[in-house]
Amino acid sequence: MTVFHRNEKKCPLPENLRGGVVAVGNFDGVHRGHMSVLGKAQALAEAHGRPALVLTFEPHPRTVFNPSAPVFRLTPAPIKARLLEAAGFHAVVEYPFDREFAGRSAEDFVHAVLVDWLGAAEVVTGFDFHFGKGREGGPAFLMEAGKRHGFGVTLVDAFRDEATEVVSSSRIRTCLERGDVAEAAGLLGYRYTVEAEVIGGQKLGRTLGFPTANMALPPETALKPGIYAVRLRRADGTLRDAVASFGHRPTVTENGEALLETFVFDFSDSLYGEVCSVSFFGHLRDELKFDGLEPLVAQMNRDCEEARALLSGVRPLGEIDRLICF
Repeated sequence: MTVFHRNEKKCPLPENLRGGVVAVGNFDGVHRGHMSVLGKAQALAEAHGRPALVLTFEPHPRTVFNPSAPVFRLTPAPIKARLLEAAGFHAVVEYPFDREFAGRSAEDFVHAVLVDWLGAAEVVTGFDFHFGKGREGGPAFLMEAGKRHGFGVTLVDAFRDEATEVVSSSRIRTCLERGDVAEAAGLLGYRYTVEAEVIGGQKLGRTLGFPTANMALPPETALKPGIYAVRLRRADGTLRDAVASFGHRPTVTENGEALLETFVFDFSDSLYGEVCSVSFFGHLRDELKFDGLEPLVAQMNRDCEEARALLSGVRPLGEIDRLICF
């Protein structure tokens, strides 16, 4: 799959990708609600023998408009691109979103991006998608623009889960903020996954018999501090069961920066400098402060046993989950 990180002024689209069916949206999370839009785009592309593309925006618009409070991202750009590849798209266009772009008119966006650059034959998006300066472009505008410029427009209604609640990125963030990675997975359709370079730490875990792969996640990551059953994927694609602690390590530090520390079972290689991903399967307990290292080690042994038991019985939630977590 091809990922384009630039805009129409700097990156001509190859002819074999023009004239495609284009799914448009932020798609943070690539969750089950998004898949109703993405699946419709793929079905149309297959029916008409056209390439299936995704047009998304980086960074997240809410972060651009309020940089002091960046959005807790469910899927940073590299993970999002891999998920969309797993979903079967031919290309992802990550359009740079900045204040200059936000100031462009809706008509300029349609003409310059959808028509001249992408040559879209069909645009598929959510029923509430708005674009252009002051959000002047809405569903009615897009439908009318499609008639003028000769591309089809398909609007997809909100997707609701079995409890008839709308599946949204904000709802999933709320699940993660309370540590409910199981419910988040049910809404995503795959296990919540983070990715970062493995960095050096205090090496206290090695001293205690639990060497960890340490990752510094973006500061806006609002996952509830605690202990989780996880799987770690190495750069070469190999998967290992593990237990991870996310938080501030209150037993051994005072006011430490949040860190993800992953103890990989039955593993002794070094991971320093390697970019790995960690997928969350279950919340085991909250982060606690212990009265010394001995009770901490005893609890870590219990955490390992519980994580092994949980991971031994898991099954894929769907095709994307199978591709990234199994």
